[in-house]
Amino acid sequence: MMSSQLTNPSVPSDKWVENKSERKRLNWTDAAFFAVLMAAAIYILRTWPQSMDSYEKWILIATTFFLTWLGWLWRPLRTLSIAVFLIALLAIGLYDGNLNHAQEKFLLKYLISSQSAILWMSALMFMATIVYWVSYFYPKVDWMGTIFTWAGVVFGFVGLLVRWREGHLIASDMGHIPVSNLYEVFVLFCLLTALFYLYYEKRYNTRALGGFVLLVITSAIIFLMWYTFERDAATITPLNNALNSWWMKLHVPANFVGYGTFALSAMVGFAYLVKHHGNTNTWLPMTPLLLIGAALVAEVFIFGGQQGRPSAEFSGFWLVYFGISIILVALILMMRKRIAEKLPSFEVLDDMMYRAIAVGFAFFTVATVLGALWAADAWGTYWQWDPKETWALVVWLNYAAWLHLRLMKGMRGVVAAYWALAGLVITTFAFIGVNIFLSGLHSYGEL
Repeated sequence: MMSSQLTNPSVPSDKWVENKSERKRLNWTDAAFFAVLMAAAIYILRTWPQSMDSYEKWILIATTFFLTWLGWLWRPLRTLSIAVFLIALLAIGLYDGNLNHAQEKFLLKYLISSQSAILWMSALMFMATIVYWVSYFYPKVDWMGTIFTWAGVVFGFVGLLVRWREGHLIASDMGHIPVSNLYEVFVLFCLLTALFYLYYEKRYNTRALGGFVLLVITSAIIFLMWYTFERDAATITPLNNALNSWWMKLHVPANFVGYGTFALSAMVGFAYLVKHHGNTNTWLPMTPLLLIGAALVAEVFIFGGQQGRPSAEFSGFWLVYFGISIILVALILMMRKRIAEKLPSFEVLDDMMYRAIAVGFAFFTVATVLGALWAADAWGTYWQWDPKETWALVVWLNYAAWLHLRLMKGMRGVVAAYWALAGLVITTFAFIGVNIFLSGLHSYGEL
């Protein structure tokens, strides 16, 4: 089906071959990494035993095995884990039990307190976006985009870990895993999306998709910055009673693996369509692409205020955002021929889109099941057709249909790419829009 769209005669077939390194056996480095992780877990258990319940302690121990397995599958993750742990440990040591040190010690104030680290993450991701796009015209700088993205991921995870400790320094009942409000999960979304992109960048040995994927991360960061400075969202607050459950520590991360990979697949789909229309002289075939883009930015534009009534300052800010977004999409489409020449083959784009959706769907399914179990534990029933639950089901059905048509009917090419991109509109509404426009049991996540 659409086989003619899955060829690219202008690019040698071996240029974009998937980077399949030989499956490594477990060796002494894996054992050493596991030993480091276990030593860190024991240190945490002995230093802050009162800050964790029994479930959290078991989750911490299980995490050491999980990270060891992931580190075996993808070696760079080991370096990332060690770097994040050491920097976070430095920040915690600089605090020395006193939160006021955040304004007194240089490294905390300007680099590795939670808010400083997250601001650095935002700046680095923004710089990575610029570099990736510049690399379409000056390819020799593309490596800088990868470096900036990795550095942003390190600072982001450091920020979340240090924020966790800062909550405990404010008060013993304030400390909680930093995935409990919109500010924290936006940071998590940016990090997981970037991390999955870096994995695929290495797997397929191409940096040509960095500009597309980093666009959606930058969009989330712009929202995060507005949310931080206009709504003081970075302030650590007590955990909502509805979220005071160990289920949250499993449900939310699994959910955002799904959101992150769905966003990644959408941007790969965008790249596929840009490549497909690379030699099109008229804009008419790209009308659906423009409509989807307008729907996506309009969806964010109307956020704000209470129950969807935008405030004046919000409207002004997002009016500029809306205008810039439309201009950027138009510029990409205007330069589509040059960009299309740099993109991987249709086969690679299609395979990456499929793998991202498959991984996201698996995690989103697990998250949905965990959410149902959490609901049964908290409210006595597995499903109540709450707006958030309903839209989670819509997202699940959307990607289940996408996978079914690909695996059973062989759907490929333009239709799959448009569908993946349209899925981002649905996912964005389920992620943010439901919390703003539809009240329900999950209303604790509203702006």
